[in-house]
Amino acid sequence: MLFSLWALPAHGAQAPAVSASAAVLMEAESGRLLFSRNEREQLPMASTTKIMTALLTLEQPDREVTITEEMVRVEGSSMGLRAGDRLTLHGLAAGMLAASGNDAANAAAILIDGSLSAFAERMNRRAQELGLADTLFVTPSGLDSEGHYSTARDMALLARAALENEDFQNLAGQAQVSVSFLEPEGVRYYSNHNKLLGTLEGCIGGKTGYTKKAGRCLVSAAQRDGVRLIAVTLNDPDDWRDHETLMEYGFSLLERYESSSAPWEGAAAVVGGTAETVPVSAQGQANFLVPRGRASEVQRLVELPRFLYAPVKAGDPVGAVSYRLDGEELARIPLLAGADVPLQEREKGLWERLADFFHLG
Repeated sequence: MLFSLWALPAHGAQAPAVSASAAVLMEAESGRLLFSRNEREQLPMASTTKIMTALLTLEQPDREVTITEEMVRVEGSSMGLRAGDRLTLHGLAAGMLAASGNDAANAAAILIDGSLSAFAERMNRRAQELGLADTLFVTPSGLDSEGHYSTARDMALLARAALENEDFQNLAGQAQVSVSFLEPEGVRYYSNHNKLLGTLEGCIGGKTGYTKKAGRCLVSAAQRDGVRLIAVTLNDPDDWRDHETLMEYGFSLLERYESSSAPWEGAAAVVGGTAETVPVSAQGQANFLVPRGRASEVQRLVELPRFLYAPVKAGDPVGAVSYRLDGEELARIPLLAGADVPLQEREKGLWERLADFFHLG
């Protein structure tokens, strides 16, 4: 599924064939989908769940965690925690994103909210805030559980929000992370399961996942020349290849438009003021994405009224500069007045002067 300006592939590029049951390719800046297949089909998403768990963990104030038996009573992938270990909450997030530690996810959930079910409620509240309309979280780890599901579209929206968190992006984008343990004292190193970090140009992170029920699940993000893309595949036996194909396709479609000149400046006529005009300037320069090869076709339209009525104050919005392609507005930059223009007091007429005279008398 392609939308609006992105409907025509650049340079004859064809929409990619993928093996996934559901998939999306999202342009992260606007949230537009450049490609989709069954994007709202509710499916299990395995350990890509930990994107939400890690984000919520990293949003907490960092503090020490003492690992308990309850926290590590979980099967599947692990960062090797044992009861009695001490480390930090953010160290658990590192273990989730690199080693996909189910033990780390459970430990963070229990520390933050006291139980896995209470933390799941937190996850679902945040899902609602992010507009994840087709997602329900039951576990913090992503292990198969009845009623635990999401969609390719929702997982892309979640990744988009998570990548805005600097700590999350830093951890998810490292091929290897180090975690300092307080007990037993030392540093442990974990290799990231996301091999795209070493094979895909511009890869800045993501999260792997697998269970027998969910199949292979993968969320990835990459950035080149100011274009950031997010790909999601659910139940995909050929996910590494599919993500590379999706990313190359997306980057072939888009380029960044940046106005090369200084911000627009001009003047607007003023009626009834102490000056006949007021300087006007745009607040910044245009910077947005367009279909590749079409930057030269972008039209700039200056929208100003024929005149302004005094008084005018410096900083007042008086118009806008609109950037359009094929009739669609891609960016809008406000025009602000650059000076004060007070109201011009007119000379009073005879009857007004007489009225003032007798009133004063």
